[in-house]
Amino acid sequence: METAAVNDITVAYEDRGTGGPPLVLVHGHPFDSSMWGPQVREFAWDQGRRVITPDLRGYGGSTIVPGRTNLDVFARDIAALLDHLGVDGIVLGGLSMGGQIVLEFHRLFPERVRGLLLADTFARGETEKGRRWRNEMADRLLREGMGGYAGEVLSKMVAPYNVEALPDVARHVHRMMCGAPPEGAAAALRGRAERPDYTEMLPRITVPALVVVGQDDEYTPVADAEFMAERIPDAELAVIEGAAHMPNLERPAEFNAVLHRFLDSHFPVAAGTG
Repeated sequence: METAAVNDITVAYEDRGTGGPPLVLVHGHPFDSSMWGPQVREFAWDQGRRVITPDLRGYGGSTIVPGRTNLDVFARDIAALLDHLGVDGIVLGGLSMGGQIVLEFHRLFPERVRGLLLADTFARGETEKGRRWRNEMADRLLREGMGGYAGEVLSKMVAPYNVEALPDVARHVHRMMCGAPPEGAAAALRGRAERPDYTEMLPRITVPALVVVGQDDEYTPVADAEFMAERIPDAELAVIEGAAHMPNLERPAEFNAVLHRFLDSHFPVAAGTG
């Protein structure tokens, strides 16, 4: 991975391929950019599309920042990384927390976004019950570390039948969760406890948007995806069967096929690039 000094931190990232516009993929909690491995291989290595995958602050190889990290801080880090790379006019995608960061980025920097991928995420603001849970979980992660939490939620991140049928995927997801720094994960949880409601922004999104969700996702059910797709003008909705919260890893061929159609329809890579 490469690194960049932005916003008083170091951001680790991968930047592969040359065809544009660049596809920037934002990981969820408590993961890192390696969760996008199947998409980097498919779109950068095979298709020649430029794909940028950063580690968010507090995760992976990026600087650990304790306390509270609000979604706008993550979004501004991505903008600063793009400035560092001299990149503008991106297709921005994210899964779960990453999808909420995508919405926040669009709120702050709509002129920089040419298309959106919103995977297994939701737009509505946090509830009071959710705020309490996130802050309590942040306290727990700081107290106990990531191991217990990772074991408890693995079969929700990856569908139980896929934990058994796809052991390499399950191990990868579990390894990412256990490897997440508790301070960074806790800071993100506290920030998400203050998450705004993006519902009113959805009808004002004018760029092509693809909403994807795993059929068996318990964290962000299909209804949450339908809620967004119904409100974003002309948004495309894809439900990936045989997957829960991480369809890009559980069913990469199906996920990539949907993303291929979206990108090739709206943002084809010119012949000879890559």
